[in-house]
Amino acid sequence: MRLRSLWLVGGILLLSACGSVPEEGGAASSATYPGSQTSGIEQQQNDRGVSTAVGVAQPGTQEDLVANIGDRVYFGFDRHDLSPEARQKVEEWAQWLQQYPSLSVTIEGHADERGTREYNLALGERRAISVRDYLSALGVPPSRMRTISYGKERPAVLGSNEDAWAQNRRAVLVVD
Repeated sequence: MRLRSLWLVGGILLLSACGSVPEEGGAASSATYPGSQTSGIEQQQNDRGVSTAVGVAQPGTQEDLVANIGDRVYFGFDRHDLSPEARQKVEEWAQWLQQYPSLSVTIEGHADERGTREYNLALGERRAISVRDYLSALGVPPSRMRTISYGKERPAVLGSNEDAWAQNRRAVLVVD
């Protein structure tokens, strides 16, 4: 009887120790997710209604970009053209970069696991260049940007299904 009670208490403790998964399905980090609670840190909503923590990220840093705008855009299968949603995000990046004229960035191009290494490196490069060219057209000097392709070598999500592939077909803006 005593052993059964210990198992019951242990199971309850184990379940209560489990944390909640961020709503966006990403990996847990120091970023604040919509609906999350951060003790001792004031919460506010940005202009898109996303809850962010005040005072967590230094302005003009990668953390600031991720918390307030997002650092990636996604592409269709075997595509390197920017969708309307991706164009919107790149326009937000351009506005953000104009606030911090001393920053330089790297645009990483990525692909899903399908296709050869060489093909995916070329596709990742075309994706990064598409983002760079649109940022340039929006007034960001090309001298502040560089591109790199990782092809399929750095997946954001592991898995061989459409959900994983969709998250791996991306370009990521990285503050240097």
